Amino acid sequence: MFRRTFWFTTGVAAGVWATTKVNRKLKQLTPESLAATAANKALETGARLKDRAVGFALDVRDNMAQREAELGEALGIHDDPELPAPRRYNAIESNRSTPKYPEHIENTTYSHNRNEDH
Repeated sequence: MFRRTFWFTTGVAAGVWATTKVNRKLKQLTPESLAATAANKALETGARLKDRAVGFALDVRDNMAQREAELGEALGIHDDPELPAPRRYNAIESNRSTPKYPEHIENTTYSHNRNEDH
């Protein structure tokens, strides 16, 4: 009698365990769950790539500054506070302040616009 009860209980426990496992797997395979999983993995991958790109950019900047210092020492060029800033920075700053198009071009209307309603 004890042996039958033991095996019956063992079978019920195995059935409950198997049913639970199957139901969990079925819930994981629903379209909503698959979409959520894919979105989460895409976000994680994007964050990982962003971190690597930022780290790479910082490494490049550090190595560039180190190499410029080495070249400056080799050529005898040292940073002097009396010298003006490099021209490339001035050119970048001046481009930001100038408008993209002159005013006379922006305000001009053309009669040959093909997108006008006739």
